[in-house]
Amino acid sequence: MTADDSFGRLDDDDYPAYTMGRAAEMLGTTQSFLRAIGEARLITPLRSQGGHRRYSRYQLRIAARARELVDQGTPIEAACRIIILEDQLEEAQRINADYRRAASDNGPPAA
Repeated sequence: MTADDSFGRLDDDDYPAYTMGRAAEMLGTTQSFLRAIGEARLITPLRSQGGHRRYSRYQLRIAARARELVDQGTPIEAACRIIILEDQLEEAQRINADYRRAASDNGPPAA
């Protein structure tokens, strides 16, 4: 991998650039919180060659949403389920909008 390839990955939201310690520090939470949301299968961090957890910016945004819910008093398991359901709803709404757009582009069905 060249230096140019490495710099290009810095803009990639899915690139696992952050160690567990750095991720916890950025989120203002503990490493055990990150392990807990991993155990709840909200996020699955990638592993480095040495087996250490590595997090992407996308995963950190999800973890931040979980922390927000937990800070409001929601149990971790429930917060993770809420986030998963929010994600599924967003995807269903996107698919629905795509279908509506396609239907309106085709006009009314011919009789």
